[in-house]
This record gives sequence, structure tokens and C-alpha cells, in this order.
Amino acid sequence: MPITKPPENEYAPYYHTYIGKVPQNDLLEALKDSHRKVLAFLQEIPVEKHTYRYAQGKWSITEVLQHMLDCERVFVYRALVFARNDKTPLPGFDEDAYATEYNADKRGMDLLLEEYKHLRESNILLFEGFSDEVSLRMGMANGQGISVRALGFIISGHELHHMQVLKERYL
Repeated sequence: MPITKPPENEYAPYYHTYIGKVPQNDLLEALKDSHRKVLAFLQEIPVEKHTYRYAQGKWSITEVLQHMLDCERVFVYRALVFARNDKTPLPGFDEDAYATEYNADKRGMDLLLEEYKHLRESNILLFEGFSDEVSLRMGMANGQGISVRALGFIISGHELHHMQVLKERYL
């Protein structure tokens, strides 16, 4: 059975921005589809645009990808903790503090895309191993209740959000 989209009582209202962008009602289908779309989109960006910023103080395209990688790792860690029935409340994280440590422009798009490919493949395998019961488990992150399945849909919607931003403001 597919892991279906969560109702709004399984996540903080803020996350509807991301979950609402996911067209699929099947989590694994959503993760695989957004993965294909993100890879295809980013691979087509000309090299001279990789470090482009549309305004001073904004992230470059490679930094946006690094941000997506970091967020996926944080969301998957949360999903793993809750899936394993660990009741430890998890802290939030400061994406801007992470951004100062990226070094993404020097790492380069090719390396980041390779990392993205492997990270997503690994995370798809993780979510494939979650039963329906496990996907419904809830935990506390950043002071808010959230389900395992909501975290999976947030991953997909978060990257779709950033692809939209890249299309509108960078390219």
C-alpha cells in the first residue's frame, strides 16, 4: 500500500507550503518523481550560472542545492527517529547558520548532484522499508508534532519549492 499524503493535523501549518506542492498522493512516487525532475533541471543549468545570485545576500544555485541536501538530511533524520519510535523531542535548525558553512560554490555542481543522487536513492530505500503503521508515527521537532509520512512529503515539496524559485529568480 502506498504511503499517502498526511492530513493537516500531522504537521505544523508552515509545512503546508511544501506538502501542497506535491501532486502525487503516494510518497515513494513523489520522491522518485521529484528526484528525476530536480536532476534533469539542475543538469541543464549552464556552468556560468552555477554561482549566480539574483541579489546581494542571496544564495547561489549551488548553495540552494546544498541547502536542499542539508534539509533532506535533517528531515530524514527526524523521520528515522520517529519511525524507530524514539520519543525524544528534536530541536529545530537554523538554515542560515548552515548556509555560512556550505562552501558549495567551491564544491561545484557536479559533486553536489552526485551527492544528491545517492542521498535520495538511500532515502527512498529507507521510506520503502516503513510500514503503514510506522509512516503514521508522530514525534516532536522544533516544538511541533509531525508524522513520518509528513516529513517524506516535505522533502519532495521543499525541493519543488526551490526549483520554482530557481526558475523564477535565477534563470
